Amino acid sequence: MNSVLPDQMSLPEVADALNVRLRDVRTMISDQRLLATRPSGPLVVTSDQLVESDNGWEVLGNLRGTLVLLADSGFSDDEAHDWLHRFNDELEATPMDALHDGKHRAVRRVASALAY
Repeated sequence: MNSVLPDQMSLPEVADALNVRLRDVRTMISDQRLLATRPSGPLVVTSDQLVESDNGWEVLGNLRGTLVLLADSGFSDDEAHDWLHRFNDELEATPMDALHDGKHRAVRRVASALAY
């Protein structure tokens, strides 16, 4: 198993990493389990949304709730991507790094304040 993924992955690359069909990746995006953006050209998913497990790669488990909260707060996919990857003083990390550290409640608390 390759333990290094490119920073940005095409949807077929995500499907390969997760060992699922391409349509399953598209479903994950529409279900807000993965965030895809289109910086230039085709949709891409950042590899920090995946974590390595004993069985291969899987989607970061606590990401969906944050993505739903950001969407409900009016964030576009691009805005959500930018927010997740921008350093946050209150979290003392990027929200994505905080999610990887298991601090999803703190991330959601900060994100929920953005709607008001």
